[in-house]
Amino acid sequence: MSDYPLIHWNEAGEEKSARWRSENGILPPTRVEIADDRLTADSAFRLACEGTALLWRGDFQNARQLLHAMARRVDEKPRKRKTKEITITEAFHLHRLSQSQRARTLGMLLIPFDTDHSVPLRRAPDVRAACLAAYGEGTEPYIASLRGLQGLIGAYEWRRNGLEIPELEARIYPHFGVFAPIRGEYISLVDETPLPKIINQQSVAFDIGTGTGVLAAVLAKRGMQRIIATDQDIRALNCARENLLTLSLTKQVEVVQTDLFPNGLASLIVCNPPWIPARPSSPLEHAVYDPESRMLLGFLNGLAAHLAPGGEGWLILSDLAEHLGLRTRAALLSAIDAAGLTVAGKHDVKPRHPRVSDTNDPLHVARAAEITSLWKLVVK
Repeated sequence: MSDYPLIHWNEAGEEKSARWRSENGILPPTRVEIADDRLTADSAFRLACEGTALLWRGDFQNARQLLHAMARRVDEKPRKRKTKEITITEAFHLHRLSQSQRARTLGMLLIPFDTDHSVPLRRAPDVRAACLAAYGEGTEPYIASLRGLQGLIGAYEWRRNGLEIPELEARIYPHFGVFAPIRGEYISLVDETPLPKIINQQSVAFDIGTGTGVLAAVLAKRGMQRIIATDQDIRALNCARENLLTLSLTKQVEVVQTDLFPNGLASLIVCNPPWIPARPSSPLEHAVYDPESRMLLGFLNGLAAHLAPGGEGWLILSDLAEHLGLRTRAALLSAIDAAGLTVAGKHDVKPRHPRVSDTNDPLHVARAAEITSLWKLVVK
């Protein structure tokens, strides 16, 4: 905990401090007021919008209700007024800005935690198991946002219940901070695309950026004899190892901490990089947002050096960034060509997630046109 910054406040005329936890990497607020059940939602919302954090000392369930009331105020639609038409790219950036401001405002309602991760408030639920799964053993008390705790509890439920993967006829259990494989279409692509013929002589595959380990597991179930699954994030590595152990695939799959490629050559190299070239605002968003396409370009530029003769690279990529005006198809093809690669085939699928048909989504036009593709790449 000594690596975490301190948050300071005045309570009953006494200066106090504690460690500050924020998964989004947000610095501790500089203005903190003590709040309890007497605080109205309007006052709480006004203070939060002004940048004043509220350290809750009242009833926990009342804090939950207050947060809901604040969220309703954030989400109230402003009166429609005539504005100029904006592009889908501008709509994307405005949506991101709106989401960031929403998170910042709602993140101003804070709660205390004891060393064992318990919450010392009336009617507080027992959140110790969820906090322990995300943070490990506690060493001292700390302060965090109520909204952050709700996200942590939701992630713990994902980890406990798991997510059914039809291709595996089994469940995958995402850990806190590791993106859950809820977009099943990309898993289907990896499960259904014919494997390169070279695997009959050299059955070795790399899964770059393995996350939960789901794609490595699919390749193992398809008969790949040796798979090296890589990731940089320690939570992802632990998650993948646990899932592969549960699936009894540890003899086939080795999990390695590295940036992109492990040593050696492979007949098949699979990568499902973040699809949108934009800056993430939280660790979990690194699975969706890839600043300046760092991972995508890193994969393309390193692929030729790690493919065995006759091998294939499988790039799984949504074209949502193209529909948002954040990347062009020409730029993608140019990057593939510049990396000494050529496209040997492409398999497409339409996304099936609910947001595709949500006409209230400000990015609906782009989402409705989205296609997820598996690009089969070979060395020129």
